[in-house]
Amino acid sequence: MSTSQPIAYLTGEYPRATDTFIQREIFALRDQGIEVETCSIRKTGVEHHVGLEQQAEFEKTFYVIAAAKSPLRLIGCHLKALVKAPGRYFASLGLALRTRPAGLKGLLYQLFYFAEAAVLADHLARRNVRHLHNHIATATCTVAMLTSRVSGIPFSFTIHGPDVFFEPKHWRIDAKIEEAKFIACISDFCRSQCMVFSDPQHWDKLKIVHCGITPEKYLSQGTSERSRPHLLFIGRLAGVKGVPVLLEALSRLAPDVPDLRVTLIGDGPERGDLEARTHALGLSSVVKFAGYLSQSKVADMLSEADVLVLPSFAEGVPVTLMEAMASGLPVLATRVGGISELVEDGVSGYLVPPGNADALTARLRDLLSDADLRARMGQEGRAKVTAEFNQKTEASRLAKLINTTDQELPDER
Repeated sequence: MSTSQPIAYLTGEYPRATDTFIQREIFALRDQGIEVETCSIRKTGVEHHVGLEQQAEFEKTFYVIAAAKSPLRLIGCHLKALVKAPGRYFASLGLALRTRPAGLKGLLYQLFYFAEAAVLADHLARRNVRHLHNHIATATCTVAMLTSRVSGIPFSFTIHGPDVFFEPKHWRIDAKIEEAKFIACISDFCRSQCMVFSDPQHWDKLKIVHCGITPEKYLSQGTSERSRPHLLFIGRLAGVKGVPVLLEALSRLAPDVPDLRVTLIGDGPERGDLEARTHALGLSSVVKFAGYLSQSKVADMLSEADVLVLPSFAEGVPVTLMEAMASGLPVLATRVGGISELVEDGVSGYLVPPGNADALTARLRDLLSDADLRARMGQEGRAKVTAEFNQKTEASRLAKLINTTDQELPDER
């Protein structure tokens, strides 16, 4: 297929406020002259349309379930796929059945994914798409895999973790790696987990492609003494992010830093419980729940903060940390997943054991008490992300992998 034809991106919900890195990657590919069609299984709610860019992306994205709700269209897509290439159609159905999770529920979901795959395949054919790329290797990647089989369009996916590695057999990482043209792993840690759950003959498909940022979009003013020390958390308000541990640390810290200010940017299923816990700990005057914010507003908040703290129990390589480091902020995070590939402990920030409120409190004290330390760490962090996590560079690597038509994929790192 010609590289002048468009490629397509598939995610579960696009655009989503918590997945701005996907939007930035798409924009970076477009900047390199690649036409990218955006596809999403479900429509996002208005709370995710936090800026004009998100609203524009929402308007031009193809939504699979919305299209499949028309019985005539659903049946028509399947009949078209069956008549056009019966071998591919039944091969895709067979793949769906072979890779289904155990139980009746698993079978039903897999048949839903197969039904969605034919609808997506029809859309890709209409748009003359040459390659399908997926982010997040769970249910949407199953749809991408089945779409590839039924349409003959090659697919690839970016795998992040940590959630997919909790249930690798359920999500059949092995089959997805086998079927894909290549797999973009966001870190060496992520790549190693893929190696655990796949056949060694497919390890050469596992390529390191970092999520990235555009450093020049973030102000690098260093840190200085402010009238009120300001800590920032950015992330989904869900159990994996460890916010209760942060609140426990803040309850110990606040009596000694009476003018402390903490902003939690993000939303999620545990917001109500966390707000109640904040009140119970006497932190209501300290902690502000800001909800989702636009990318530009997040950048403004980063330029005004002193430290970004991320007390997660499990992570990939958080883009939130990259954004903070590009802004010249020191970061305080946990030693989980691929974070240590981004943050060097004691150099660009501090890493503490997950779930350890004592260590988190101690490092917060260290950072808040030393403006020179914060400034040095901020400078080191910005240099790190500029050199190794630049969106333009990473998008070029991804584009090269997508555009490669030979059997041998380029060895990117």
